[in-house]
Amino acid sequence: MLQAMLTATHGDDVYKEDKTTNDFQERVAKMAGKPASLFVVSGTMGNQICLRAHLHQPPYSILCDYRAHVYTHEAAGLAMLSQAMVTPVHPRKTTYITAKEIEENLILGDDIHTAPTRVISLENTLGGTIMPIEEIAKISALAKKHNLKLHLDGARLWNASAETGIPISEYGKYFDSMSLCMSKGVGAPVGTVIVGEPDFIQTANWFRKQLGGGIRQAGLLAAAADVALTENYPEKLKLTHETTKKLASELHEEMGLEFQIPVETNFIFLDLEKAEIDPAVFIEEGDKLGITVVGARIAIHHQTSVDAIEKLKQALRNAIKISKDRPIEKPEGSLKYGVYDKM
Repeated sequence: MLQAMLTATHGDDVYKEDKTTNDFQERVAKMAGKPASLFVVSGTMGNQICLRAHLHQPPYSILCDYRAHVYTHEAAGLAMLSQAMVTPVHPRKTTYITAKEIEENLILGDDIHTAPTRVISLENTLGGTIMPIEEIAKISALAKKHNLKLHLDGARLWNASAETGIPISEYGKYFDSMSLCMSKGVGAPVGTVIVGEPDFIQTANWFRKQLGGGIRQAGLLAAAADVALTENYPEKLKLTHETTKKLASELHEEMGLEFQIPVETNFIFLDLEKAEIDPAVFIEEGDKLGITVVGARIAIHHQTSVDAIEKLKQALRNAIKISKDRPIEKPEGSLKYGVYDKM
């Protein structure tokens, strides 16, 4: 990555003059099956720009999963930047919201008491769980039926694609926009690419500038992201998933631990409450062993070492033992400790 950054072009990306950035944007757009794309600095910026670019003249609302990153973890961006009401939907029987559940919660018509649904926002993966493409196809058909836009928070779509073998372009067929993060499992230091139609990307570029996201010598960052994508997708992501599932199996068999949601890619969400493990103790024990844990949410990536995994398991053993003799402290919020509603 550093070598690629040293040899990147130094054009001004605000004026679309940088070859390295332009080439990388074109590469990702082609992978996604879309005609245009835009490099932005983060997944949060990518999501918020996409959703804002789809919206015209409030009142309006955005429908999404109640756990969606765009709703819960992006600093009230939908309210502040898009002035949008959110309709959060709780899946009843599966780990993902279904077309039927979405249809039941759409706000349609011209009742002046409401804020009509204008965009449906999905997330894949969500907590590491994969939304089946068959369900995505149904939701896309529903969106088209009601003339609604469909956005994907694809921060970890690379993981879904690597696990299922479904190309990014196949997912792209169903969405009006996608935000594809380079700085999570793919492993780049900075960056997300949003994809869509040319007129949509032109509007998105306007909002990127408004938010202070116009990067002059963007080629330095795009070059690093290009290397990350080439070297890590899909094979290293597949290996990461294998490592994660193996660890989950060991935690269940050796310690009797259970999980809040299924382990399908690179995330484990421990059921610390059921195991009567104090999250604060777990974090402390991790610190003592030199590993960083944030409670129930365990994220594995391609650079996670065997030694780190063994230390994680030891931290959990220690936490189980200590928690038996110590009152459990109340967590300071679900974000820090990675709490998902159990399904």
